[in-house]
Amino acid sequence: MIQLVIAAVLIMGCLGLVLGLVIGFFAKVFKVETDPRIELVTELLPGANCGGCGKAGCSDFAKSVVNGENPPGKCPVSSKEQITAIAMALGVDPGSAFPRRAVVRCGGDIHQVNRKINYNGVLDCASANLISGGPKGCRYGCIGMGSCAAKCPFGAIEIINNLAVVHEELCVGCGTCAAVCPRGVIELVPMNSRVHVYCNSPEKGPEKRKNCKVSCLGCRKCERLAPEKFKVEGFLARVDYEADPPPTEEDVEKVGCPTGALLTASRHYEIETFDPEFSIK
Repeated sequence: MIQLVIAAVLIMGCLGLVLGLVIGFFAKVFKVETDPRIELVTELLPGANCGGCGKAGCSDFAKSVVNGENPPGKCPVSSKEQITAIAMALGVDPGSAFPRRAVVRCGGDIHQVNRKINYNGVLDCASANLISGGPKGCRYGCIGMGSCAAKCPFGAIEIINNLAVVHEELCVGCGTCAAVCPRGVIELVPMNSRVHVYCNSPEKGPEKRKNCKVSCLGCRKCERLAPEKFKVEGFLARVDYEADPPPTEEDVEKVGCPTGALLTASRHYEIETFDPEFSIK
């Protein structure tokens, strides 16, 4: 019996040694050399893995920077100091960043939009959109189930009154929220933009008003007052985010939007937080 045990131990030991040698041989033959600069750049990045640069994550973006596909400045989350450090480490141009932030082009909270059904399904915007469109009557606005807020890696979106609202001071414009919105209600706009049209419906004014108190009527009042800052496409006004200078609070006051669809971001947040039943008679 002892001899059998010893033999088994020897056989297992020899087998383990052979397998180890084989694995070591193949590991050496098929070894993939990695550029140490990729690891360096990855460590210098913020590590948010948000995908705002267009890559799968920070490691993938670091590889693209080292390979010269992207400048360091394309990362929307990195600070100027981080971008400068990466550029100096690689000896490349930091590149010009295009800072953006998200805006939810909808003002139709649960108090402003007609309730279509009592939705009791999965609390996910994509699921609600496929099944019944959620509880709200407007089929173009924010569903309000919070998929964007759940995905935002920076906690920059809050669901208030069944409406997604962006906290400007936290948003870095990574685009994660826009990617998960099934209705395309979320748009990335220049960081210095403070005025927005909080409506996404292309329907005619009377049809919109049947479902939402604060929808854009397409009356062209804003376009007539400041055509260089506002454009009306069909029955929906848009802010020209390339306008220089951009629209201001004074422009909003001069226009006097008849439904309140044209607002500053701060006023929009104030309404949802303190005056959810806001309506211009």
